Amino acid sequence: MKTFVNPSLSSWPSLCERPLMDSSGLEVIVKEILQKVRNEGDKALFELTAKFEGAILPALSVPYSVVAESEQMVPAAMKKALETAKANIEKFHSAQLCDEEAIETFPGVRCWRKTVPLERVGLYIPGGNAPLFSTVMMLAIPAKIAGCKEIMICTPPGKGGEVNPLILYAAMISGVTKVFRVGGAQAVAAMAFGTGSIPKADKIFGPGNQYVTKAKELVQSEGIPIDVPAGPSEVLVIADDTADPSFVAADLLAQAEHGVDSQVVLLSTSKELLTAVESEIRTQAELLPRKEIAVKALENSLSVQFSTLEECIDFSNMYAPEHLIITTSDPEILSDKITNAGSVFLGKYSCESAGDYATGTNHTLPTNGFARSYSGVTTDSFMKKISFQELSAEGIRKLGPVIELMAEAELLTGHKNAVTLRLKSLKDV
Repeated sequence: MKTFVNPSLSSWPSLCERPLMDSSGLEVIVKEILQKVRNEGDKALFELTAKFEGAILPALSVPYSVVAESEQMVPAAMKKALETAKANIEKFHSAQLCDEEAIETFPGVRCWRKTVPLERVGLYIPGGNAPLFSTVMMLAIPAKIAGCKEIMICTPPGKGGEVNPLILYAAMISGVTKVFRVGGAQAVAAMAFGTGSIPKADKIFGPGNQYVTKAKELVQSEGIPIDVPAGPSEVLVIADDTADPSFVAADLLAQAEHGVDSQVVLLSTSKELLTAVESEIRTQAELLPRKEIAVKALENSLSVQFSTLEECIDFSNMYAPEHLIITTSDPEILSDKITNAGSVFLGKYSCESAGDYATGTNHTLPTNGFARSYSGVTTDSFMKKISFQELSAEGIRKLGPVIELMAEAELLTGHKNAVTLRLKSLKDV
């Protein structure tokens, strides 16, 4: 990790920049895939799956009988673990539902909002070297709580056309209604435009590699909603001299093993802590099967020593991390000062892995600094709000002159007349 000591405030913006990967030609490739799927539908999906996954599929959809069989293929201990995580995710996301009462904003004027679930949502679930069955639950459970009628997932198949049993089992217990074995940018295209087999989604969710991320970005520019802007995963840790160096190192490595483009950042007021963590990283990295990936990610990462914890907080708010871990003597005090972060973990025992899997909070979060203006996925992400208003005769009589005056000032005579006619009708009564 690159180390900095009390960097000047003017250097902070450059330190907050994420590492850039070579993406030359990426947009051209993804645009070609999107257009091919738009033009050729299922035919393109079969061809691209054979090309990229090496799989010749009998059909794009996974039959329900195959989904149900996954229950026999998942060990009992794992099923129990998933049920525990599921219960926590349900509890946290169900609490986000709330009824809004109608408000009388003015005498005779009543306003309210109605919450309506999205009809059909498409969830992208990575399934390559690391099949993210936890993401199935993180997305499908709040979608089900929100009331979405159709919850479909697209996930890349193995060379034999099979889908990981853990993904299928998670889909079954989380309320997924359809499973399709297609991955990559072509899966995003299918959910964005619709094909013969895969229906068009009202909104697309889920993480993915740079091709999936670029595809989501491009379809969003065409008016297809997505969950949150995404990039490589990241964590920022704020630690003081009370932190356990082995815990901190483990948290940094846990994030670094996601991919070579991941970034981890460690901020501390203690030089001794930074040195101890560096030593722990070297020791623990040797034990990781994904050591090479983690080490490569660490080359693009930062270790920064500041004089005060307040500076650590200020830097963190500028960086706006996807995940923020605060392991200090009193993390609660610092947490009140956090304004930009996707998800925050307080105290020495609150590892980021807990939020990834089982505390109940959502792990689909804004990255690349987008936590400055975006939230992570919530139950509301699967809903839309429709506003209503009702004016009584008293309401239009009292508020009408205000509307007339404002409409006239904007030179919108038709708007004014819609009110004037009603006011005149009340005078005639």
